Amino acid sequence: MKKILILVLTATLFSCGATKTLKTKKKTIKGNWTLSKITYSKTGNYNVTFFGDASKDCLEGSSWKFVPNNNSGVYTINESGCVAGEREFIFVIQEIDTNSGYYDFMLKPKNNEGNLGYRIDLKALTETEMLWRQKIIIDGTPFLINMNFTKQ
Repeated sequence: MKKILILVLTATLFSCGATKTLKTKKKTIKGNWTLSKITYSKTGNYNVTFFGDASKDCLEGSSWKFVPNNNSGVYTINESGCVAGEREFIFVIQEIDTNSGYYDFMLKPKNNEGNLGYRIDLKALTETEMLWRQKIIIDGTPFLINMNFTKQ
């Protein structure tokens, strides 16, 4: 019985640690960001449509707002030659990497056909910068898309 009690207390302590880390990351991600640059792991020109919505040229320079207390947000495209305006999304935390303290999440644009979501790895997060990485497989080979944000 004593061993079971110790096991339960240990599990509770570890789960609280993850919650604290998650709360810290949510506090840091909260606010307004600019998607400053998108890069690929391989050189070349690629015709990528992000989030079923826009090209790299349209998304670079877009403004993003994250509201973690209800897992929602909005991004705004203002580039000429692009479909301008606000797009609402929700983001759902998928898991926490206990080694780095970062989490992966699912970004789901609202009002999209097919109710699609996009899994994204949060690779770096500071008070002023954030890096997302999305991994896709093309012809059996990994292809990485890096999205660099700066806090406004």
